[in-house]
Amino acid sequence: MTPVVKRLGRVDYAPTFQAMQEFTASRAAETPDELWIVEHPPVYTLGQAGKPEHILRDVGIPVVNIDRGGQVTYHGPGQVVVYLLLDLPRLKIKVRELVTAIEQAVIDLLGRYGVSAERRAGAPGVYVGEAKVAALGLRIRNGCSYHGVSLNVDMDLSPFAAINPCGYPGLQVVQTKDLNIPLTAHEAGEQLSQHLLQQLERQHG
Repeated sequence: MTPVVKRLGRVDYAPTFQAMQEFTASRAAETPDELWIVEHPPVYTLGQAGKPEHILRDVGIPVVNIDRGGQVTYHGPGQVVVYLLLDLPRLKIKVRELVTAIEQAVIDLLGRYGVSAERRAGAPGVYVGEAKVAALGLRIRNGCSYHGVSLNVDMDLSPFAAINPCGYPGLQVVQTKDLNIPLTAHEAGEQLSQHLLQQLERQHG
């Protein structure tokens, strides 16, 4: 059963977060998995391990405390986010395998455009050289995942300078536009979701 891909457009963070929680809490054994492709207005999200001191200064962007793993990150227009609402036992996939699959989907997408990207042990996400291009955070409840992956496409990166991204002081961030990948956030979302579906199929295989 292939996950249903939903294109939600640009939506506020807080109600989307609530919708993910409600979807996960109310799903039954036969509920189809879903991928949600979204963009968000500017927002910082602080994960469960998140330390407020990683937000270095107030630049007028709201902060939302959420229940995924990880520290603080930034979402904004021009960044595509794909949320993965999956029943892991049904897919016969473990959390670590899911993280690997998500990272591989981003690596494959960038590789199509001749950009070499990699994962780092102990620091989920995808990196090009020293700079992070995609951030990843998940929550698993009753074997089902929510939250997902964000890919910097064509955005204002300056809000990252007001935080320690993912808790790492001075972590550089990069976007696909600066890697000469000619994609809009919408196009990147379509392609990334296809790569994610391929990886999930392969893992489930």
